[in-house]
Amino acid sequence: MDPIDYGRFEAGRHVNYYELDRTFQREVARVLADDEHSWAAEQLADFGAVVGRTIADNADLVDDHGPELHTYDARGEVQNYVEYHPAQFENERLAYGAGIVSDSFEAPPGRDEPMPLTHHLAMEYLLSYADPGFTCPVSMTAGVALVLDKYADSDPVLEDYYEKLVTRDGDANVEGAMFLTEKQGGSDVGANETRAEHVAGNEYRLTGEKWFCSNIDAEGTLVLARTPDAAEGTKGLSLFLVPHTVDGELNSQLYRRLKDKLGTISVPTGEVELDGATGYLVGEEGMGFRYMTDMLNLERLSNATASIAIVARCLLESKVEAANREAFGSPIQEYPLMKRDLVDMAVDHEAATAYVFEAGRVLSERERTDDEDAFRLMRVLVPIAKSRTARMAVDTASYAMEIHGGNGYVNDFVTHRLLRDAQVLPIWEGTSNILALDVLRALEREQAHEPLLAAIQENLDEATHPALADAKSTVQAEYAGLGNALASLATEDSEYAQLQAKKLADYIFEVFTGSLLLAEAQTEIEENDDARTALVAERFVQNYLRDEDERGITSGDRFALEHVDAIVRYASVDPATLVDAQPADD
Repeated sequence: MDPIDYGRFEAGRHVNYYELDRTFQREVARVLADDEHSWAAEQLADFGAVVGRTIADNADLVDDHGPELHTYDARGEVQNYVEYHPAQFENERLAYGAGIVSDSFEAPPGRDEPMPLTHHLAMEYLLSYADPGFTCPVSMTAGVALVLDKYADSDPVLEDYYEKLVTRDGDANVEGAMFLTEKQGGSDVGANETRAEHVAGNEYRLTGEKWFCSNIDAEGTLVLARTPDAAEGTKGLSLFLVPHTVDGELNSQLYRRLKDKLGTISVPTGEVELDGATGYLVGEEGMGFRYMTDMLNLERLSNATASIAIVARCLLESKVEAANREAFGSPIQEYPLMKRDLVDMAVDHEAATAYVFEAGRVLSERERTDDEDAFRLMRVLVPIAKSRTARMAVDTASYAMEIHGGNGYVNDFVTHRLLRDAQVLPIWEGTSNILALDVLRALEREQAHEPLLAAIQENLDEATHPALADAKSTVQAEYAGLGNALASLATEDSEYAQLQAKKLADYIFEVFTGSLLLAEAQTEIEENDDARTALVAERFVQNYLRDEDERGITSGDRFALEHVDAIVRYASVDPATLVDAQPADD
């Protein structure tokens, strides 16, 4: 495959993000069935062009002219009106009209069945190249649809709302949201104090305060509240759909103010007081938190796709800048340190993208088949996906700004916004500490280590080409080490296990991803006679799983100098060149 010449671009916009991201193309092809991929490839290519050529420009405009809340009208009556720049409405029409939500719930044009949720995540990935903030309401709309589809129990009010959530008409669709956070609770959802009083049927009146409400003016919001005499903690929470309006009249809630946020300006986030607001019970009383976890798993993966898309956009902007910016008489991409940085940024992106879409594949399998092993594996993969990629997005955006120098620090260049947008990703849907503890719960309650270790070994068993031998040997040894670590923590007290939880989550990510990249490299060698992904796997293993004396300084390692075209510009690699020559037989 011919390498990409990034010097022909002025910046990472007015391009097709799908066509330029061969890593993403490979992962989509891997996680979708053949018939699904044959349909999706054209859709993703079209959407990649729309995002790169229209939505990206609109996103910068919306960032400069964010939503404004007008709580009261001229006569002092509550109106809860959020004013948007027209560019936001255009982005919504384009994204929802392209099926970013609907196609994973209703059969899209040209298909008899809906696409898996991995397709929804793929569309969100492309959208997040331009606006991770807008991805928030998109992902919540899909999350609400998922919950209602599974638990609405044929209620006509909930069914009508579901149909509007999943329409492919970008002018007629409605958006969803979830209001979980309360001032006194934060991540401790079980401390929620909002109360729900029964009226009739599945109609309730909700009273309470929600503190961090993104997409505040969504047409319908999922809200957790406690009915009278309900148990304390999460076991006593029920789930309700709270509409923005009821019978054409404003629901009894007050949008107090919008948060003055660092980034993700395109999505309005604020504080809401529920004052006897009408809500409709979803499913059964007391099951709300369990229902909400289905949405939360999807939201965490959406957060992860936004994170790796920020990494991808930062990498694209950095490649273009390095190819065009000259210093001391040469493009900065020619200097050894820049080659190393671009190679390692690209490897991190490939590794994280492989992991996130594998987690998405497992979640989709669980939703389609209700497979128990898929559920157990998803429970450990998803929180790690969110935690690891969110921090990676912040770090990569910060360094991309550095590559651009002073320009990267000002609002005229997109790295300024990407860093601001990235900073919320470690916070949304659970901080790294909360996620690490969730990994421990998955290992203890669901015995998630069993399908996890089986999946890693299966990946390693697939990697048989000699070009993969060294990296495979390292991952195999660390696989054994991970097994020992898991067994050791299982015998420790809870306090010590919590102390090591984040280290364990990182260890799982690195061993699982190393094995996954090796399996993908084997496939690429077999199907395309190309060992580029083998180089990616080798560098990932070298960076994260292989100990080196003197921190590698004395190793003579020239990897980044020798393989920059393959890793950074997607040049093909002959597998034979990666295998040491064997002595001839006498």
